[in-house]
Amino acid sequence: MSDVRSFTHTAPGAALPARYLKELRAHLAKKNPGNGDRAQGLGRAALSEGLEALDMALMHDKAMAELASSFDFATTLGDSLARAGFFFTQALMPLEAARRATRETNRLLVERNDTLHRHAAALARANRKLEREITRRKTAEATIREGKAEYQALFREAKTMQVKLRELTREIISAQEEERKQISRELHDQVVQTLVGINVQLAALGRDASGGVRSLKAKIALTQRLVENSVNEVHRFARELRPSVLDDLGLIPALLAHSKLVTARKRLKIHITAFAGVEALSNVRRTVLFRVVQEALTNVVRHARATRVEIVISQIPDAVRLEIVDNGKASPKRVVRSRSQKRLGLIGMRERIEMVDGVVTVESVPGTGTTVRAEIPFRATEE
Repeated sequence: MSDVRSFTHTAPGAALPARYLKELRAHLAKKNPGNGDRAQGLGRAALSEGLEALDMALMHDKAMAELASSFDFATTLGDSLARAGFFFTQALMPLEAARRATRETNRLLVERNDTLHRHAAALARANRKLEREITRRKTAEATIREGKAEYQALFREAKTMQVKLRELTREIISAQEEERKQISRELHDQVVQTLVGINVQLAALGRDASGGVRSLKAKIALTQRLVENSVNEVHRFARELRPSVLDDLGLIPALLAHSKLVTARKRLKIHITAFAGVEALSNVRRTVLFRVVQEALTNVVRHARATRVEIVISQIPDAVRLEIVDNGKASPKRVVRSRSQKRLGLIGMRERIEMVDGVVTVESVPGTGTTVRAEIPFRATEE
């Protein structure tokens, strides 16, 4: 990889490597190696200095090289190599515990995101309840003349609450988008880079291993496969949170990449037509268009039973038009009534489009398919 240098950590101070060498030499010299407390103490010291597993691996590799003349690591008859491996494993335990804590933090973050979704759904239900109340009071206005002043005050209060609810919903969507971008950046810049660095180091160890340590080679090969699987899984997770291609290359490549993923999982043909000028839109507007397409394709896969989807992005006077047309059989009204889709379905599309002063409509003919059409302003400053 061309940017491997960005993965390299600052070399630890001279004190910790020297201490590691000293403790490892003492461990190998003992007949009874003990329970690994000293090695774990080194791991905690490394963690306090901000070191990671790769740094410990490099430190261990250097120490092994310096001790090679004093201990027999080349043959399987002696147990020096196994004892050194035990020492290294014990030293890694505090770092592994820290990694698990990080994973738990990520799990809590996902739970918090789910809580936000539930709160947003509750706000949407409250909003609809207010709208029904307003409609009922309008119908009864002619017969309740004596309560006109009270009704008008209640109506103004309801409108104010509706505006506040809409503003809060938009803040939740914006916070969710920023959170996805941050998680994606962290996965790409830290987790993936660390895993790739470990994989490179393991490959080097595999090439340098002698013929007398077949078991070591087998373990290294297995570890490499596990690391490669982890890298692929992290990449997939990062793309689902927020595809980096949307920020790096633009809307059209991001739509092509996402459509390819959907096509690979489902028997669905997706055709995209777009004018290049859409890339002149601001990052916020391109993100809104991408999320609308993403949500529309999710609804098609879950409800429409379609075999083909047409995605067209065109320019109309002073605006950009997005159309998603499928040949399925699902009705949008049924999707709206679905409890699980109230917040993340058509309501979510409408909120996103209205954030950028746009409009969205849904047209459906039973048995022939559904068309989702969104239009957002294309201001002169963006051309």
